[in-house]
Amino acid sequence: MFTGIIEGLGTVKSLTRAAGGVRMGIQVDFHVDKIPVGDSIAVSGACLTVVDFQNNIFKVDVAPETLSKTTLGHIKVGDRVNLERALRLSDRLGGHLVTGHVDGVGIVKAKQPIANAMLFTFGVPEDISRYIVQKGSVAVDGISLTVNTCKRNAFEVSIIPHTANITTLGFKIVGDPVNIETDMIGKYVERFTQHFATDGDTQTKRGVSSIDETLLTKTGFM
Repeated sequence: MFTGIIEGLGTVKSLTRAAGGVRMGIQVDFHVDKIPVGDSIAVSGACLTVVDFQNNIFKVDVAPETLSKTTLGHIKVGDRVNLERALRLSDRLGGHLVTGHVDGVGIVKAKQPIANAMLFTFGVPEDISRYIVQKGSVAVDGISLTVNTCKRNAFEVSIIPHTANITTLGFKIVGDPVNIETDMIGKYVERFTQHFATDGDTQTKRGVSSIDETLLTKTGFM
């Protein structure tokens, strides 16, 4: 589990491909005493397991599923990545609860300076945007951000200078891909409410939601 508060950047130093997966070596560009083997670390938002750490370079194995669902499938030696080590129970939760399980890839659609901030617009598939709500939380390349506005296939966020300076968003340009993880709460609520929709429900077949005030009261939401 992570918070979406990036500790610093890393640089991809090696890529070894085998059996459809990749072993990736990443140099940590900030001070760390050690990263124990077996620890979880979010690499641009994707939760990976450390298998080796020497001379400030840690190695992780990236499975085919992760390569197909994230930007790591197209990463190159020399690329910069956001890094965050796993949350400890004693830590402050400065961002929001981030699992490191990326939902899919979005695209930088626009980047516009506004006052002291940078307004980013990200394009996303509809199966991802359905879980993004105005003033809700979203993780972009592992960075916890607040959604300004959202549409069917896009959402906007404001990036302050500090975030731009310490993360990869500072040098992203229009057209660049990014990893997107939506807030897990929406997915759990959807899964829970689907339990009450039956195959024989004519309203559900017509596209009318079976969720109403009666259901919400019965299940304790009201």
